[in-house]
Amino acid sequence: MSILAADKKGEPRKIIAQNREARHEYFVIETLETGIELVGTEVKSLRNGGCNLKDSWVDVDDGELIVKGMHISPYEMGNIFNREPRRPRRLLAHKGEIRRLAQQIKLQGYTLVPLSLYFKHGRVKLELGLCKGKKLYDKRASAAARDAKRDIDRALKTQR
Repeated sequence: MSILAADKKGEPRKIIAQNREARHEYFVIETLETGIELVGTEVKSLRNGGCNLKDSWVDVDDGELIVKGMHISPYEMGNIFNREPRRPRRLLAHKGEIRRLAQQIKLQGYTLVPLSLYFKHGRVKLELGLCKGKKLYDKRASAAARDAKRDIDRALKTQR
């Protein structure tokens, strides 16, 4: 995928993969940027764009954030150094942030979902979303609002 974009502060970042389905399935309450612990062949595979975030989620195990279900394709030239594509990977965040997120997950029933994976200053970063699940009627309402906005924009464009 590899799209050049800028974050809120204007810093450049090269997007590797996005989880578009997450914003449809969940209300994103808060976002958090974390680092991710990878081996060399996984980083090389990510530079080629070999990643899928579709069925991934994040758990808090023993005070650590662990991303599970994220698929990083094996690097073609990596041979014996390749790792399991769906292995659990540790996320790098401050201890206080991890405690706060664990508390919100436990008390309020929220979920941690990876939203996007990108390069920022040569390092791989994962954008996490603290999310609350949508009901079917919420999905219909957001689809209706999106369609209404599209119709309004179309009408304004034709009037000009």
